[in-house]
Parts: sequence; structure tokens; C-alpha cells
Amino acid sequence: MNALTWISLGSLTAWAWLLLGQGLFWRTDVRLPPRAAPDGWPSVAVVVPARDEARVLPGSLPSLLAQDYPGRAEVFLIDDGSTDGTGELARALAERHGGLPLTVDTPGEPGPGWTGKLWAVRHGMALARARTDTEYLLLTDADIAHRPGSLRELVAAARTGGLDLVSQMARLRVATPWERLVIPAFVYFFAQLYPFRRVNRPGARTAAAAGGCVLLRREAAERAGIPESIRHAVIDDVSLARAVKRSGGRIWLGLAEQVDSVRPYPGLGELWRMVSRSAYAQLRYSPPLLAATVAGLALVYLAPPAAVVTGALTGDRVALAAGAMAWAVMAGTYAPMLRHYRQPWWLAPLLPVTALLYLLMTVDSAVQHHRGRGAAWKGRTYTRPEAAP
Repeated sequence: MNALTWISLGSLTAWAWLLLGQGLFWRTDVRLPPRAAPDGWPSVAVVVPARDEARVLPGSLPSLLAQDYPGRAEVFLIDDGSTDGTGELARALAERHGGLPLTVDTPGEPGPGWTGKLWAVRHGMALARARTDTEYLLLTDADIAHRPGSLRELVAAARTGGLDLVSQMARLRVATPWERLVIPAFVYFFAQLYPFRRVNRPGARTAAAAGGCVLLRREAAERAGIPESIRHAVIDDVSLARAVKRSGGRIWLGLAEQVDSVRPYPGLGELWRMVSRSAYAQLRYSPPLLAATVAGLALVYLAPPAAVVTGALTGDRVALAAGAMAWAVMAGTYAPMLRHYRQPWWLAPLLPVTALLYLLMTVDSAVQHHRGRGAAWKGRTYTRPEAAP
């Protein structure tokens, strides 16, 4: 057998393992677990870190203020050095819409070794802890809209299941052609790295959360040293979940039904920056891991269509058949995520194109890091933790 045949068989073997041995990552039925109304509804503080979010705040903040929650809840929006009037807009929206009480405050410039978002979260959590009866913290991003029953359902799930952390992967906006091509795959790849069922298994080592919506029990946060223990993390949601799980907490992650992102990514440039800003951090800034990731993406996602085309042209029936089967499994596992995002089935066979884009974004993330630009986001650039002052 020639090299192409071996590669195509290797790709098919990889897809057989992913299909059966990677925690059924491709299924999209992991939703909030069974829940019942608690005897008494605990007090909740909603912490929203916000930096230059005036464009999306009108579509998200009113939904938080309008939460139908039977207990006491209040919102802390932490204006992290915005230059677009984010804080003033938040106050105006609260006056216009009413609802839950809103506090807008600013944390000042991040301390040494802190990322900006976690510095803002630290400030919001400190304000929340000043309310001594606060039992839960809802950490949510400024672009996330919550339907009226979202907070109530999150708290009920945490109480019923004895969970210390409940996180939902918000349904991201999918409207433009680039969003249709890239966004569902973003969630698919995340679930492949962190299979939700494995995350939710108490004895499993896998831990992850989706930073847009994290309900965290205050006692568990204090036990895990949150956010101080993860202050340098660029991928803060996964780091937070790991810290909680390591400290003995029970965590849960799934897809959201009442939580949506209102942030638009109309062009490829915005999507590219979203992925590349943290891709190399995900690989722990390791050139060997980068090389292995590039090779793995090529074998798993690019080899099947290459084997089909080359096998058809050269008459290599084994390569053609193995490549076609691997491509079919790939598309079949992607189809449920496309259905979740209400996208047409014919996008499934295009997943290799999207995977190639992600491969290039990952390489670009490493290139930018080695050029000294690190993880750049909203005017700030973060170096790897060891190099932080």
C-alpha cells in the first residue's frame, strides 16, 4: 500500500475512535438536567464584565434586568476602562427598563499578572460578597441575552443536582455566510475537545465551562480561590471549571435553550480574531503541541477529501473508499450541531473547509505570539503567564 492509502486508513481509524470513544461529543441533547423549585430561592449576584460593549449592551442588559427570579437578585456591571460610554449606557438602560437593581462600577487598571476580564470579575465578585447573603454568582458576558426564566432555571438545576457550577454554551449568532460556515463548527470543535458528558461525570478529569454563562456557588468559588487562582488565564472559562473541579466541586456543562449571544461577527476578520486570540494559549504556547495539532487537523479533516479526489484520479480504490467513509462520518457527526443552529445539511460536507480555516487561525495565533503580540483583545495584549510581570 502506498502513503495515500495508509493516510486514508489512518483518518478513517481516527474517525471511528472519535465517533465511539470521545464521549459522544457529537450529540446535542445535553441540556439542563432535571430540576425542581427549591424550598427557598437563594440570593444571586449577576456579574457582567464589560469593555467597550455599547454596541451590544442594548440587546443583552435589559434581558438580565428583566429576569423572572423569585428570590433576591441584582446586577453588577463592571466597566473595564471602556471608551465608548458603556457605563453611561448601562445606567440609561436601567432607568429606561427598570427591573433588577443595577450597580455600575469600574475596577481600575488590571493588577500585575491579571487579565482584564478576570480583574473586572474580581471587582464584581468583591462587590457581590459585600452582600453577605449572596449564595450564587452568575458570571455572564456583556453580549449574552437571557430569556426571562434563565436565572430561575439555572439556580433550580444547581440546587436540585447539588452542583457547584452550572454553565451553558450560549447559542451564538448565525446570520451571515461567514457565521454559518464558522460558528457551528466552533461549538462542534469545543465539544470535541471537552465532551459535555465527560465534563459532567463527577469522577472524570475533563473540566470545562462556557464563559458566557456560568452560575457559580459562592462557597465553591472561595474554596477554589476564584478568581485569584486563575488570574492570568486567557481561556478563563476552562481554567475556572478546572479549579472548581480540582477543589472537589461538581460541575455541569451543556447547550443552552434560553441563553443567546447578540454579538455579530459579520466578516471573516472578526471571526479570525475571535479564534486566533486564544488558540495558541489553548496549546500552552508549545511549538511541539502546535505541530501535533496541525498534523492532527490535517489527518482528521483534510485527508478524507484529499483521499477521495486523489483516489478517484489514480484508481486507488482503498484510499477512495476509506476517504469517503471518513468524510461521511465527519459530516454525520457535524449534522446534529447544524440542526441545533438551524442550518442546512449541505454545510456538513464543507467541514474540511472550515477546519482548514481553523488550522490557519491556530498557526496565525502562534505567529502573533512569537512576534510579541500575544493574545490581543480590545486594546490589550497578554503574554504567557511565565512572562507576566
